[in-house]
Amino acid sequence: MREHAAGATLRVRVKPRAGRDAIEGVREGVLSVRLTAPPIEGEANNALARLLGKAARVAPSSVKILRGASSREKVLRFEGLSADELRARLEPGRS
Repeated sequence: MREHAAGATLRVRVKPRAGRDAIEGVREGVLSVRLTAPPIEGEANNALARLLGKAARVAPSSVKILRGASSREKVLRFEGLSADELRARLEPGRS
C-alpha cells in the first residue's frame, strides 16, 4: 500500500472464474482476490471494484484501476482514503 495525494494505492492479483468472491489476504506484498466473474468485457474489473469498495466502505466508483486493466495483476487507487485507513478497513475481521 502506498500513499498518494488522490488516495491510497494497492497492488492486487485477481483470480477470475473462482467458486466465490473472496479477499484471500496479502502474499508477497500483493492482495490476492478471487472473483466469480469472468475476465470478459470488464466484468471482473467491475466485480473487483464492487468487492473491494464494499470491504473498504467506499463507493465502487472510488476504486480506480491505474495499471493492469487487462491483466491479473493490477494497481488500484482508493480515492479519498489514506494508506492507513485502507489498511485498517481491509484487515480481516473488521466490519
